[in-house]
Amino acid sequence: MTAADLDLDGDGLRVTGRIRVASNATFLAAIGEVAVVYKPVAGERPLWDFPDGTLAHREVAAYRVSEALGWDVVPRTWLRDGPLGPGMVQLWRTPDPEQDPVDVVPAHDVPRDGWRTVFHGSDESGQRVALVHEDSAVLRRMAVFDVLVNNADRKGGHVLPMPDGHRHGVDHGVTFHVEPKLRTVLWGWLGERLDPDELAGVDRVRAGLDGDLGRGLAELLSEPELDALAARCGRLLGEGRFPDHEGDMPAMPWPLF
Repeated sequence: MTAADLDLDGDGLRVTGRIRVASNATFLAAIGEVAVVYKPVAGERPLWDFPDGTLAHREVAAYRVSEALGWDVVPRTWLRDGPLGPGMVQLWRTPDPEQDPVDVVPAHDVPRDGWRTVFHGSDESGQRVALVHEDSAVLRRMAVFDVLVNNADRKGGHVLPMPDGHRHGVDHGVTFHVEPKLRTVLWGWLGERLDPDELAGVDRVRAGLDGDLGRGLAELLSEPELDALAARCGRLLGEGRFPDHEGDMPAMPWPLF
């Protein structure tokens, strides 16, 4: 049985476990035989720099931007009621443990082909290391998506490598801030030009803000947040490049994974 065979809003949702490494209440759950992630609003911790709205609303808004881009970055995500109250529900995606699209490697062993180096540093033992990520079209698109939604927490562990080579992005509760908040491990294309397909995706989002996408996002985000999203679309299309880091916050999240 697949998600297409179920009424994902009407069928019962049952909790099957808890993901304890998450900073907010996050549960494994099931709707029929379909595995999902369930994050109830009641389990969200207040954030000083995201005082408005809910993490759940921003997660759903990120999914809708992903759908407008047409790149399947975010697994299907929606709002519904559950055993612990209303919250965000997202289809579970099982990553391939043999793949590491983002990694920390010894500085003397950085892969040369098909990878981008983000920075060099030292580990807890003082050994020189490098943060690297793969140089792939699917990961580039995720980086474009992160710029649009102003993702403040793109950790390496939030990139799910699928066995077929696709990559999903998850955990988008700290997005859409009106101020520059981009914190990501995907800085490998800094300053490079966007390709025509990437620009076309951004243009689809910009156009959608004047239609169904904008009306749907207005139920999840504030008007200033929508205005800021439109401005980011316009800037990306105007400059046509991966932007540099802005603002006073660090350029990368911590921890990195």
